[in-house]
Amino acid sequence: MSRPISRREALVLGGLGTAGVVVGAWGLSRTGLPWTAADGVAVPGAPGVGAGWTEPEVLRPTDGLLRTELVAARTEVELAGRRARTLTYNGTVPGPTWRIRPGDVLEVRVVNELDAPTNLHTHGLAVSPQGNGDNPFVTIEPGEAFDYRFEIPEDHPAGVFWYHPHHHGHVADQIFGGLYGTIVVDGDDVPVARERVVMVADTSLTADGEVRSVGAREQMLGREGDLVLVNGQLAPVLSARPGERERWRVVNACTSRYLRLALPGQDVQLIGIDGGHEPEPTDVEEVLLAPGNRADLLLTTRAGTGVLRSRGHDRVGGMMMGGAGLSGPVVLATLEVAGEPAVAPEPVPARPAAADLRDRQPDARREITFTMAMGGMMRGAGGGRGPGPGGTMSVGFDGREFDPDRTDQAVALGTVEEWTIRNPTPLSHPFHLHVWPMQVVDDDGEVPTAPRWRDVVDVPAGGSVRVLVDARRHPGRSVYHCHVLDHEDAGMMATVEVG
Repeated sequence: MSRPISRREALVLGGLGTAGVVVGAWGLSRTGLPWTAADGVAVPGAPGVGAGWTEPEVLRPTDGLLRTELVAARTEVELAGRRARTLTYNGTVPGPTWRIRPGDVLEVRVVNELDAPTNLHTHGLAVSPQGNGDNPFVTIEPGEAFDYRFEIPEDHPAGVFWYHPHHHGHVADQIFGGLYGTIVVDGDDVPVARERVVMVADTSLTADGEVRSVGAREQMLGREGDLVLVNGQLAPVLSARPGERERWRVVNACTSRYLRLALPGQDVQLIGIDGGHEPEPTDVEEVLLAPGNRADLLLTTRAGTGVLRSRGHDRVGGMMMGGAGLSGPVVLATLEVAGEPAVAPEPVPARPAAADLRDRQPDARREITFTMAMGGMMRGAGGGRGPGPGGTMSVGFDGREFDPDRTDQAVALGTVEEWTIRNPTPLSHPFHLHVWPMQVVDDDGEVPTAPRWRDVVDVPAGGSVRVLVDARRHPGRSVYHCHVLDHEDAGMMATVEVG
């Protein structure tokens, strides 16, 4: 029988994490390419470091319809200055960027040329989970194709979202392998000199250029790759003129890595995270993104050279020495600002106030608890994998691992519920609910003053978060899960049915 983790076992878990870090470092050293120093700083002149800035292909609708095809396949591409065989959408890492507007229709044929089943999740979009909508229970077998249709509501929030596979048991491997892309929902135009998609993801390569497989210890903690890429590049270089305003659409597409973003020496403002937006642009020195989170940033440039980096984040509750090796510091890109100053940009237009459900009495209240227990099998129904022969740990919610045939939460359509999400485990867990937006009302003791809408909320080790779940539309069945994707594949996922 499984039992909760004790403090002593949590410390052992931390020790396993150290071993996982050693494995990761070995994986990097055997490639023969010293991309980064120990402090995460890209080594100048190393192969693949400091290439010019590039972005994925951009696809837009015609007459309100974006019809496209995504071919998921193993492809030879260039990553970090060398040839590598990774998983790609349409032969590129990342896949194309889709730019749509509220009221548009998105039709996507997914063709599976992989050797494992796959499917597609439009992360953060508030669309139907039924049939060929955002349905996580769809299976596309190797050699098969499936036609998706996503109808974007007329009042859908603008912002940055993303797409990726979501077939249980294969999610971490397929995203780590390179299957991801950005979705931008336009509709809140801001005067800027340019927009950039900044898609951050990590992976690891073997000496022969294959995506490195990970062992039980890395799965237990959540894998973090040796290469942290921006739009498929290693520490690329951007250029701008002084005084220009840019809009950066940042996606954390890492399987487990948290990003604590900072760009010292530049004026950075936050205008939104996930599908939510700030009442007005807010000056920030750093922004924390859990896996799956996105940030909408305004950057007003100052002359000089700046480094975009993640400062590192301890996601193990202090159980491991400083969280060494888990979401550690890393350089992401370099910004070079020079030339004639630009004309001052026009003011940012006011945005309509975000919806606020706090004055409404919840129709129901629930408590949901992350579970990590010793003595069970770390697995997941439908293909999840364990930490090694015999298994030592099980993960899930409320003492149960994922079962796609079980309904864990039945919610009445047209209601607003209050969910308290508790995390008594020694690791932070980002909680992601598909389809139905969440308004955060208590963030581990912090009570937001303005409406705060998220689709991924980080629940720190030993902490809790309280949210209002908006189930007033989109009937159907979907899931919530930990967005440390090895945990999801191992069983830390559950079902919710709205009807």
